[in-house]
Amino acid sequence: MNLPPPRPIEEVPLTDPAALPAALLSWTTPKVVRGLAGAWPLVQAGQRSDAAAADYLKRFDHGGMPVTATTAAPSAKGRVFYNEDLSGFNFRREQVPLRVVLDTLLKYRSDPDAPTIYVASTTLDTYLPGLREENPLALGQADALASIWIGNRSRIAAHYDAPDNLACVAAGRRRVTLFPPEQVGNLYVGPLDFTPAGQAISLVDFAAPDLQRFPRFAEAMAHAQVAELEPGDAVFIPSLWWHHMEGLAPFNVLVNYWWRPVPAWADSPMNAMMLSLLAIRELPATQRAAWKAMFDHYVFEAGDHTAAHIPAPVRGVLGALDETSAATLRTTLRQRLDR
Repeated sequence: MNLPPPRPIEEVPLTDPAALPAALLSWTTPKVVRGLAGAWPLVQAGQRSDAAAADYLKRFDHGGMPVTATTAAPSAKGRVFYNEDLSGFNFRREQVPLRVVLDTLLKYRSDPDAPTIYVASTTLDTYLPGLREENPLALGQADALASIWIGNRSRIAAHYDAPDNLACVAAGRRRVTLFPPEQVGNLYVGPLDFTPAGQAISLVDFAAPDLQRFPRFAEAMAHAQVAELEPGDAVFIPSLWWHHMEGLAPFNVLVNYWWRPVPAWADSPMNAMMLSLLAIRELPATQRAAWKAMFDHYVFEAGDHTAAHIPAPVRGVLGALDETSAATLRTTLRQRLDR
């Protein structure tokens, strides 16, 4: 079976950079913005050479704490993944100075059989103070967490993130393949509670999909979107969109920004998912259907009508939540779970 080719991610021209931040916060579908970070000194250093990009990053490395480096044998071919029976992983993690990581990447740059080296989701302001200020990106009102990702030809399995995500290629090249959230059933997602990096991942090897084992993956690919990103290019990945990230060069640097359009006191939806597995999944079908109606009424289709018949002062958790009432609800949940 031949897989259908993914369609290109929609590209947004960078005609009015001043208007971009406001537009960015309203996007709900993937976008590519070519050259968004092209003026960054880091991008310009990388266009001179990999060594120049490494030297630029070293300027901000205060050496106060090591980074977490993920390494895998050449036989992994860049795929950061489980072992054969999913009882463990095909990589190891170690704490090393960032300078050592950068020098090692440069050493293996021309080696076709290089091990996989990958530094993931390292907070810019903590590990490389000052780099964000020299390489700014206006994001409107979003209180974004900025992180840096450094590595060689790594292949990161399709996964989702709860926040919205803007990822900017600073050096090297990347291929990103995206799937809408409703394709979760066609991506053959692995365990929720035993994962390589905290998020559940697709078990499909995108370099060699086994369609006998994973036949519905063909349907997922019919809904896929893809882009190859050059230095300075950015991709917007909406919340809960599955994304497969592949480094196409022997030296890659990516800076991304995460934000959630919810108050800081809001809890993680995944906590509700895990509790639902405990409380609802094993119920008889008729009871699951009844609880689905309850969730629709109180959560997914909730509105002013949901509690309009209850006087506002006594609506409790059906009223508008704020930091104080959310803390009270969290305490109640803990007490219920501890019974």
